[in-house]
Amino acid sequence: MQHTHHTIMDKFNEEVQEPVSPHGQYFNSSVICSYVFAFLELAIPFDNSLAIPLLKDVFIPINPRFSSIMVKDKEGKMRWRKVEVKPEEHLKIPIFPETINSSSCELYDNYFNDYVTSILAERTPQDKPLWEIHIINYPTTNVACTIIFKLHHALGDGYSLMGALLSCLQRADDPSLPLSFPSQRPQLDSKYAKINLFKKLCFDISSFFSSISDFGSSIIKTRMIEDDKTPIRSGYEGNESQPVTLSTISLSLDQIKEIKSKLKVTINDVVCGMVFYGIRLYMKEMNEKTKIANSTAVVMLNTRNIGGYRSLMEMQKPESKGLWGNQISFLQIPIPKVSQSVISNPLEFVWNSRELIKRKRHSFSVYLIALLMDLEMRLRGPEAVAKIIYNTIRNSSVFMSNLVGPIEKMALANHPVNGLYFTVAGGPEVCMYFVFSYFNPTLSGFDIPLTMIKIMYASTNKIHHRPV
Repeated sequence: MQHTHHTIMDKFNEEVQEPVSPHGQYFNSSVICSYVFAFLELAIPFDNSLAIPLLKDVFIPINPRFSSIMVKDKEGKMRWRKVEVKPEEHLKIPIFPETINSSSCELYDNYFNDYVTSILAERTPQDKPLWEIHIINYPTTNVACTIIFKLHHALGDGYSLMGALLSCLQRADDPSLPLSFPSQRPQLDSKYAKINLFKKLCFDISSFFSSISDFGSSIIKTRMIEDDKTPIRSGYEGNESQPVTLSTISLSLDQIKEIKSKLKVTINDVVCGMVFYGIRLYMKEMNEKTKIANSTAVVMLNTRNIGGYRSLMEMQKPESKGLWGNQISFLQIPIPKVSQSVISNPLEFVWNSRELIKRKRHSFSVYLIALLMDLEMRLRGPEAVAKIIYNTIRNSSVFMSNLVGPIEKMALANHPVNGLYFTVAGGPEVCMYFVFSYFNPTLSGFDIPLTMIKIMYASTNKIHHRPV
C-alpha cells in the first residue's frame, strides 16, 4: 500500500513538475501571446448537446496540456500543472440576433466576421487551460455551422494541434478506417547521388558558405534591417492590436496538380510560388516601383524528421517523446523580384521560388539559429528570445505556414465536414498567409484586399495555362 502511495505521489509530482518548453514560453510572454485558430466548417447544423461529451471523452484526454496550466516553481521556472477542467467554461456558443429576411446568410456573414475579429484579439485566462471551443451554429454563405478551435501556441505547434484536431474526426465514408494523408517524405536527390566525389565536395563547400551567409543575413535582418515599405507592409509597430478581418481564398487542387506535374515539384512548392507571384503582382498593381522592393517572407518550418502526421498513440509513446510540442524554426525567404520577362513567364517565377526555398530549407543556418536562440534563452531568458522572434516577423513583409490535410472526406460525430482552415494570431504579423490542403487547398489570411484576391485567382490561372 505504501509503495502504491509513493507511486501515485511520484506520478503527481512528475505531472506538476513537467517543464514548459522554451518555445512554449516564447509564445506565452509579454511580447507574444500567440494562438492557433482552426475553423471547422460543417455541412449541417451541429447538435450542441454533443459538445460537452465530446470535450470530456475525446478532446481533453488527447494530451495532458489540455488539462494543465502554466505555473512558476520555487526557482522561477515555468512548469505545467494538472488542474481539474470544467468543459463548460471553455465552450462558447454565441447568440446572434434573429433574422427572417431572404439575405439572412449574408447578414450572418457579418455577425460571424465581427465575432471572429473579437476572439482573435482576446487572451484566454492564464488560470485555466489555454484553449476554447466556439460553436457558431448559424448558416453563412458557404456553410451551415462553423466550429472554431482556439488553441494557445504554447500547447504545441500546428503539426501537434492539427493532429489533435484530426484525431477528433472520422472518415465520412467509413468511420472505422483511419484518415490517410498524402506522403510528405521528400524525394532523394538522385542527381546528387550520381555526381562524382569532387563535385560533391564542391557542392558541400558551396553549401557551407551559403549557410554561413544565410546565418549572418538572418542575424542582421532580425536586429538591424527592415523590409521596404510597400502596399503589403506599413512598417508601423503595434499592428497586432488593430482590428482585423479573416479572409479565405479557395485554390484549385486540379490546377495546382497540373502545375506540379509541369515543374516536377511538390504541391507546397507550387502554393508558395503562387502566393509569392500573386503578392508581387499586387504590389506592382498598387505601386509600380515596389515590384523590385526588398520584401521577405518568414516561413514556419516543421523540424521533425518524419513524413506526414503520426497518430496520437504514436506521438505519445515513450520512444516517440518529442513529437508533440513546438518543433519549429523560421526560414527567412527573400520574395523574388519581378521583371517584365518574369511576369510573362510565371512558371519561371514559381521555379525560382522553389529553388530558393529548397536551398534555405537544407541550409544548416536553421540549426545555427536554433543554437543561438538556445544560448539567448540560457543567458537572457525567454522574454529576450520572444523579442527576437517578434522582431524577425515585424521586420519582414509576409508570414506563411502550411499544413496538409487528409485525402478523404471527414465528419465530426456524423456531421460532414465541408472545409477546414487555420490561422495564427497574437504577434506583430501584418501580411499573413496560411494554407491547409483538404480537397481544394484553402489560403487564409488577415485583411486580404479584394484586389489581391482577384489577382491571386488571375495569377493561378495564368500560371496554370502557361506552357513549359
